[in-house]
Amino acid sequence: MSLIHKFVQGNDYYVIDINTGSVHEIDKLVYDLLDEKGLKPKGELIDKFSDIYSIEEISEAYGEIEELVNEEVLYSKDLYEDIARNSTKGKSYIKALCLNIAHDCNLKCKYCFAEEGEYKGCRMLMSSEVGKKAIDFVIENSGPRNNIEVDLFGGEPLLAFDTVKEIVEYAKQQEKVHNKNIRFTMTTNATLLNDEIMKYADENMGNIVLSIDGRKEVNDSVRVRADGSGCYDVILPKIKKMVAMRDKTKQYYARGTFTRNNIDFFEDVKHMADLGFKEISIEPVVLPEDNPLSIREEDLETIFKEYDKLYEEMLKRHREGNEFKFYHFNINLQGGPCVYKRISGCGAGHEYVAITPEGDVYPCHQFVGNKDFKLGTIFDKDLNEEIPQEFKEAHIYNKPKCIDCWARFYCSGGCQANNYNFNKDIHIPYEVGCKMQKKRIECSIALKAKTME
Repeated sequence: MSLIHKFVQGNDYYVIDINTGSVHEIDKLVYDLLDEKGLKPKGELIDKFSDIYSIEEISEAYGEIEELVNEEVLYSKDLYEDIARNSTKGKSYIKALCLNIAHDCNLKCKYCFAEEGEYKGCRMLMSSEVGKKAIDFVIENSGPRNNIEVDLFGGEPLLAFDTVKEIVEYAKQQEKVHNKNIRFTMTTNATLLNDEIMKYADENMGNIVLSIDGRKEVNDSVRVRADGSGCYDVILPKIKKMVAMRDKTKQYYARGTFTRNNIDFFEDVKHMADLGFKEISIEPVVLPEDNPLSIREEDLETIFKEYDKLYEEMLKRHREGNEFKFYHFNINLQGGPCVYKRISGCGAGHEYVAITPEGDVYPCHQFVGNKDFKLGTIFDKDLNEEIPQEFKEAHIYNKPKCIDCWARFYCSGGCQANNYNFNKDIHIPYEVGCKMQKKRIECSIALKAKTME
């Protein structure tokens, strides 16, 4: 099992103590002396590196390493396995809800996992009655949790804007009755935004996710209407106006997807930053290998270089006082997520569920339509208990490939839906996704270390 992870980013050397999360910027000598499985005897390292470094240099560096080991911030022991095993025994409470307001969409994005909003079913919009019942459902199942997240999702949720308003207003009433704090996020393709909707969204959404894939030629090659025409010229002014309405206390993301057709996605991130967006996410598409837009193993070297370019650009802009945030480079070196989240991830299936326009309950939006994972409906008194328990137990200590992985406390075992869709088993990580995740973690750690100096 790896106890540390060392890596090079740019011209700098780093080592992470996996179990504590301690990050150390080091020199080449210390980098060479460290072994990820454990500290080798000093004599062995002198024999190995005496043709490169002097005995005095090696001895001094070795002493510094030993100090870190004694302080338990290097080669530290795993303290979390018992926590993980015990965490599966208690009752789960739902803290987050994905409301699929619309199983319908006015775009035909070529990479859409939701089959243009249909989710393996028929086109349908959620009624206000189902939406209100979903709010009742999450409140009833939230137990002692005070904070509840609700994501208004689709398809395109603004196809049912009146329903959205009814659900939000109902939630405002009920949160007071039940002493809850319900925070809404809305994910939209921005095509239907107008002054009325933007004003309402700004006032009522804790976060707004606005879909745009970067450069016009990239966006318009995949985010298309039914007639095949692109949407960039329509959505960009609306997204810019929506973003301009958000003050610094209100969150948003200009969010895109890169595919095999634009693995030079750094240019898309840069394009969005040049447009003035400060909260940006460009994420790799997840599609079956036989899809022409899917990311393949042979694409990874190019993709890693793009992340390196992004690291350098973000560092440069930080130093110039013109920085922006990139969702996949967000990391906290001074605490970060709680231990439980680091072990089990998003909580899909037991802390987080998705609800369809009909009121069916699934572990998350990416499982919607797969009847093998249907937990029941919001109208049922009792839901399936076996599926949530299976997801609850699918933490990193029950995933053989994750136990020995240095990134386990950062990725928490990967996306359960991606794991299942590629391997038919939520316990087996999606390999290509893992490799991209590890590269992003290295870049984000180095960026955070540099910007904290």
